[in-house]
Amino acid sequence: MTLQDFIALSPILDLGALSIVTMLVLAVRRHHATIALLSFLSCLLTLATLPWAATSTPRSVTALLIVDKYALLYMGLLLSATMVVISLSYRYLKLHFIEQEGVEEYYLLLLLATFGGLVLTASAHFVSFFLGLEVLGVSLCSLIGYLRTRRHPLEAAVKYLLISISASTFLLFGMALLYFESGSMTFRGVGRVVEMAQTVPGLWLGGFVLVLVGIALKLGLAPFHMWIPDVYQGAPTPITAYIATVSKGAVMALLLRFATDVEALKIDALAHLFALLAVSSMVTGNVLALFQQNVKRLLAYSSIAHFGYLLVALLAGGSAAAEAVTFYVVVYCVMTLGAFGVVIVYSSERGDAERFEDYRGLFWARPWLAAMLTLSLLSLAGIPVTAGFIGKFYAIAAGVDAGLWWLVLALIGNSVISLYYYLRLIVTLFADEPAPATIPQGQAVQSPQAAGWTAVFSLGLVASIILLLGVYPGPLMEFIRDSVSNLVMVVVQRP
Repeated sequence: MTLQDFIALSPILDLGALSIVTMLVLAVRRHHATIALLSFLSCLLTLATLPWAATSTPRSVTALLIVDKYALLYMGLLLSATMVVISLSYRYLKLHFIEQEGVEEYYLLLLLATFGGLVLTASAHFVSFFLGLEVLGVSLCSLIGYLRTRRHPLEAAVKYLLISISASTFLLFGMALLYFESGSMTFRGVGRVVEMAQTVPGLWLGGFVLVLVGIALKLGLAPFHMWIPDVYQGAPTPITAYIATVSKGAVMALLLRFATDVEALKIDALAHLFALLAVSSMVTGNVLALFQQNVKRLLAYSSIAHFGYLLVALLAGGSAAAEAVTFYVVVYCVMTLGAFGVVIVYSSERGDAERFEDYRGLFWARPWLAAMLTLSLLSLAGIPVTAGFIGKFYAIAAGVDAGLWWLVLALIGNSVISLYYYLRLIVTLFADEPAPATIPQGQAVQSPQAAGWTAVFSLGLVASIILLLGVYPGPLMEFIRDSVSNLVMVVVQRP
């Protein structure tokens, strides 16, 4: 490896080294605030290395990784989202743990999970793909069950472990079939078989479908979504936010690079399969969300639908798809962090505020929290002047440009359906506060608690981004266009 290789890899190496430093500090001094601050600074320092790494891109570092502007863009997104999750976690953990229980490893696991996510964004080989996914998955499994004295987190951790094992099985079998047909484990090498053969080999097609099933399990696309609501509800809420943003964002970055490198959408059977996943995810997510009375489960089903929207943009192919998908992933992460951030801040030591009834009359008790949740939900619904509207606009425009009319109509129709359950929760926020007589026996009235300045700053930043991208998305779109250009050029320039 050359010096330029090390510079290109500096974000991944930096976060790996800082994770080791955090582990060593943990062995010497176990202090919640110190470890939380060290974890936040680790992400911040890694984020600062991205411009330096950009001076050596695009660069293939061995056959395993490609560090280009596309990978660096997603690394920046994952690191920023992790910093928000760390900021929101500190108060939440203080409420749910006593000092002697030990919460410091939580932050180390967050760094390790993000490390796996960074590897995924630069993966160009099945080995780096699988290793990155496993590091992310094993760390997440521990984080989901971190509240080890509670029943629901442990149950959610077991379910996530089982779904991870299933996904790994599909992935390994699919990779083996693709390697058998192509003799290569790089994404480009696998895609070269399709270019050279007049008809797509059956085993190659079967291998790709199995890999796609493994990725769909991780993304929670319908009909592989069964674990999403239970894990979202059972996991500690900061980890739910992490799964919805960092974990899914990393896997989506990988899927976009993989599908682009092997030119999967040029094969009719695979394009139909992607379309089927898109429609089933949009319909299943939105229809099941209509019946939810639990906010975390509602957001879980909502996430299934949103990744169906993303697949519509992905199916457009070419540069328009890469731009629309990346922009949508960015705004989805921002508005999801906003929604889950309110749930985290509003939760108390008695448990998470996850029922609709918990939010009745929130506007009259804590107006800024209600305003933040309303803004996030309106953005998720795609209402104008929010980032979500611009995200859906780009997804629809990419679909229209590609002539995917029935998919675009399905996206618009499902967006209309989603309005009902988002507005239902918003109306609850502005309803009259419950009279004492209506509060169930044995349950205390939710008393306002200080949110903490880190949570206030994080949610304020998220709200600003939602509004800014809703009225002035141009600079971010230009930045994304420049970043994803290398991803598309790699395919166009292939000999």
